[in-house]
Amino acid sequence: MSDQSTATAFVPGHVTGFFSAHRTDDPATTGSRGGGLTLSDGVRVTVTPAETTRVDLDGRRTEMPPVERVVDTFGTTATVVVDSDLPVGSGFGVSGAAALGTALASNTVFDGDRSENDLVELAHVAEVESGTGLGDVVSQARGGIPIRVEPGAPGHGVLDGVPTSARVEYLTFGELSTAEVIEGDTTRLSRAGERALSELRERPTLPHLVRLSRRFAREAGLLVPEVETAIEAVSDAGGEAAMAMLGRSVFALGTGLSDAGYDPQVCETYPSGAHLCHP
Repeated sequence: MSDQSTATAFVPGHVTGFFSAHRTDDPATTGSRGGGLTLSDGVRVTVTPAETTRVDLDGRRTEMPPVERVVDTFGTTATVVVDSDLPVGSGFGVSGAAALGTALASNTVFDGDRSENDLVELAHVAEVESGTGLGDVVSQARGGIPIRVEPGAPGHGVLDGVPTSARVEYLTFGELSTAEVIEGDTTRLSRAGERALSELRERPTLPHLVRLSRRFAREAGLLVPEVETAIEAVSDAGGEAAMAMLGRSVFALGTGLSDAGYDPQVCETYPSGAHLCHP
């Protein structure tokens, strides 16, 4: 075991605007293609050796299968404290962030010899096997405004990005089950996601990404009424907004939600990916 008895990692939040699901027999090559934004609001994960594994999320003991799978992979037990700036189950990649943060911190605490790509793959596989996501982990490892060109963990997946930054506002109206959507029939949403990705790669700008995301939510049949109302209000006020996948949440560029009369949370796109914090 390392001389360092505890370690903390920061992982940016991530909102997916549109995606297509791609499943194989190997969780490392399973994933999604699509576009989204990483956020300066994120998740801090602290790992400390313990006699049994326990996960605390925002001060409450909870079960987080992706986190527990990551700890198990190290062949040890730990207390994992997850502090999130973001609402859980609402489309902000909290489960992926928790898994990736646990991988980074555990590698330090338990004298791991895994590279960054190895740790990203470990967390990606844990999330895929848990049914909690397909593309958040690889996006959160990269940072910025990632475009998932090909699905899967490092060595399999391919990432690009939109070279810019922006203020982001967001608002959530509640949870939406990721597992119910990605483990069901994804034919319709994947068709819409593939079309959006093709168009984004032809014109990789942030406003275009948000407009394509808005169209995707409608074409995929995922748009919920309260989110639709907010998106229309932002549009009427001259802004750009879309639904966060997968959650009853809306995100907007600049002051879009504020201009529409809402009281949103405010952050920025995050220029870099997940990283360990100084002891």
